[in-house]
Amino acid sequence: MIPSVAPPFGSTRWVAQNQNSYVSATPFNYTESYMNNGTVHGFMGTRQPAIWMGESAWAAVVPGMSLGVSGDIKTGFDERGLPKVPGTEKFGVGLYSVDLAIPDSGGSTVHVAMSASSRVGHFQFIFKQGSLTPPSNSSDSYHPYIFLPTTRPATIFHNPDTFDITFPSGTVQIFPEASEICGSNTEMQDWILVPNSIKEAASRFTGWYCARFDTSFSETGYGVTQRDSETEWEQAGNGEELGAYARFQFPQNGDGSITINLRIATSLISADQARHNLNEESDGFSIEETRSVTESLWAEKVGRFQVETDGSSNAEEKKAVFLTGVFHAMQYPYEVHESIPGSSDAHHYYSAYDNSLHDGESYSGYSIWDTYRAEWALLILLAPERIPGMIRSMLQDYKEGGWLPMWKNIVETNIMIGTHADSLLAEAVLKGFGAGSTKPNEIQPSFNTDELTTIWEAAWKDASVPPVEDATVIYSDREEGVDYEVRAGLSTFFEQYAAGRGWVANDIHSESVSRTLDYAYDDHAVAVLSTQLNVTTLLNHRAATTPWTVWNSAASSPAIVTGGENIKGFVQARQQNGTWSVPTDGFTEGDRWVYSFAFVHDVAGLIERRGGNESFVKSLNEFFDGGWVDFTNEPAHHTPYLYALAGAASYTQERVREMAQINYNNTPSGLSGNEDCGQMSAWYVFSAMGFYPVDPVSGVFVVGSSFFSSMTVSIPVPPFIPPSHSSITANPFYNSSINSFELRVLALGAGDNAICQESAY
Repeated sequence: MIPSVAPPFGSTRWVAQNQNSYVSATPFNYTESYMNNGTVHGFMGTRQPAIWMGESAWAAVVPGMSLGVSGDIKTGFDERGLPKVPGTEKFGVGLYSVDLAIPDSGGSTVHVAMSASSRVGHFQFIFKQGSLTPPSNSSDSYHPYIFLPTTRPATIFHNPDTFDITFPSGTVQIFPEASEICGSNTEMQDWILVPNSIKEAASRFTGWYCARFDTSFSETGYGVTQRDSETEWEQAGNGEELGAYARFQFPQNGDGSITINLRIATSLISADQARHNLNEESDGFSIEETRSVTESLWAEKVGRFQVETDGSSNAEEKKAVFLTGVFHAMQYPYEVHESIPGSSDAHHYYSAYDNSLHDGESYSGYSIWDTYRAEWALLILLAPERIPGMIRSMLQDYKEGGWLPMWKNIVETNIMIGTHADSLLAEAVLKGFGAGSTKPNEIQPSFNTDELTTIWEAAWKDASVPPVEDATVIYSDREEGVDYEVRAGLSTFFEQYAAGRGWVANDIHSESVSRTLDYAYDDHAVAVLSTQLNVTTLLNHRAATTPWTVWNSAASSPAIVTGGENIKGFVQARQQNGTWSVPTDGFTEGDRWVYSFAFVHDVAGLIERRGGNESFVKSLNEFFDGGWVDFTNEPAHHTPYLYALAGAASYTQERVREMAQINYNNTPSGLSGNEDCGQMSAWYVFSAMGFYPVDPVSGVFVVGSSFFSSMTVSIPVPPFIPPSHSSITANPFYNSSINSFELRVLALGAGDNAICQESAY
């Protein structure tokens, strides 16, 4: 995660930029060198949702100072970097600030304060003129400026390790009388991954910004830059490596300082929409007001947890990690919709699936292979008001592109495997977001009949329709030039299932074991959804039988740590003809050890095949103590909780604490793996509360061990529960003063002991 400012689920996150962003590099990268002696190259409004995803239609703001009223605008990324004044940088969820030294400017500095609403970045620049005079051979004075880079050379990543440079185009237009600069760019780094059937539409993607200053620059200077050249007093430009700037002047009879406020709005619709967003979200120039609003929105989420520690040695660190985790988990998916001018509550959005404008809400940043495990359950718990809009967004993606999203970054990117949107839909409907009654004192429907029909139609298509050319396309990781991946291998999976077998063939498709297991879970999710919607299917049988087709009961591994007999029974890839492949084939972000525990919808069957509870616990011990567990990736996240389902709850409590201590801490490097749009932190948040959703669509949480002696969680009332419902009127856990249900977790001695002597929920 980057230390950005934006409200929960904000459309654009603003961050100090210290490196160029592309797949494998975020705009901000923490290093000790940066913290001690770093430079800031500007401030970026980013839509890059994760380090292995690309940037789309960014915006940026860069302060600087020139000698004279023409020339010397530093446009190159390296040359525009300004060194930090030591000890001045402060990070916060609603305000970032730093003092920057301006080289070759007579000792001048600029203080930068940055806040943001969802679609508007808010800046305050205080330029202070240095005590030194300009060079003796110059009659000019120093002039502060604000540079708005608009297009850049974009680094594109091709799997496995090739990086190319492309040159997106853009436009800039300067309105001196209105003190505004607006622009656009076409950068979408992940366009190379977009499915073939929607690639042409996505190729027309454009993002806009519109910046407004509170200080006039019509007489002090402005212009357009392109590559290394600049044209003073130019008001428009287009093309590659493009930018615009506004130049200012220190007051003649002042204290040698000038304060410039800038607001910059973004849009995926138009420059006029960006201007509307600016007026709608940031009326006025008080940065403290913007900060206050953004921090209050975060307080509504983070403040739902009242945590009491017991004075144990690392209690405050665990509390900081926990509350930071809530902050991380409430950022994605992020808003793509924008308000309709002239309407106070209506929205519309641009869809790159069909290059069209539509009414409604829309979200992006769906890292579903990661987030279906626990992040979605946390969103349902803490942000139920967002769930209907997020589901409608997925249904709109289905209507506009033909399939539910797998990994949506503005548009589908085909990254990761499985159709786990099925799980998101099933879990939400199971937990009340579905059908209801029109009677005022009963559960209200979240979706109309047509929407419920679409929910089922989309999930059933995932379970029943293979991708195009499924018999020949490998659909490898980040494969380019293919159509929707969805359940790649489903056609052979069907053929094998009809013959009484049922696996994804390793000699046709990549990641075949992981796919087979993921598809079985997704079948289970669709089956759960079918029961909620009163639809009859045979998917329960397929979900129960197909994962065991890749279970090799004869496979074994020496029990190095626990001693005794070998661990027997592992998943293994199979060829189309049924023969076993080598044990290392067929996995996604894991190996045969972690995926041999990936039977979350049939843990009882897994325990039985490993020889019963005692043998199963032994295999789990070998997994953890033998060095096979890897919490940097998500397939292992549920594994500590399997002990409890095998009658060994104390092991769950110990292992959860162990994984938390190893993989999380209160430093800038406090996560052992990528955040993956909230899943890493969702694991910690649930585990710290003392329970975890092993099988998300079961509606069941497995109890672990709370990290704190006492915690009260104020759970917001879901939108489908009317005020007259009995869960409010007759519920002793409902607190009317905050319109929330209160969950209190007591775990006496939890600070020092994993195994709690007394606990209550």
